[in-house]
Amino acid sequence: MARIVTSAIDLNRLVELDRSGDSGGLVLFLGTVRNRTAGKQVVRLEYEAFESMALREMEAVEQDCRDRFEISSIEIVHRVGTLGLGEVAVGISVRAAHRHAAFDACRHAIDTLKQSVPIWKKEFFEDGAVWVGEGP
Repeated sequence: MARIVTSAIDLNRLVELDRSGDSGGLVLFLGTVRNRTAGKQVVRLEYEAFESMALREMEAVEQDCRDRFEISSIEIVHRVGTLGLGEVAVGISVRAAHRHAAFDACRHAIDTLKQSVPIWKKEFFEDGAVWVGEGP
């Protein structure tokens, strides 16, 4: 279910995923573009991805969550391209019979995604730009 998109993430799709009735909890994480980093005013962000590898890694994160936690479904969506303040860069939807598993899997998914998936973020400020981490 992992996806990389170039336009706004469909939040309704994330919420509507897997309405089979066996899930008592839905946890939705949305990572949005914030207006400040390290005291500097952010103007916009740009995300780039090594798409085929990123999708494989995102799918591996989803499978790891299914293996570790008792969840019904998971979907990870990441946006690439230019994003303005407040826009959603990443969305993760996890359904489980019980809330604890959904919360735990969702946290594990975003933490792992940020560490292992080849998606890079460039922050633009009024006085320049910088790649976060090592960049592409």
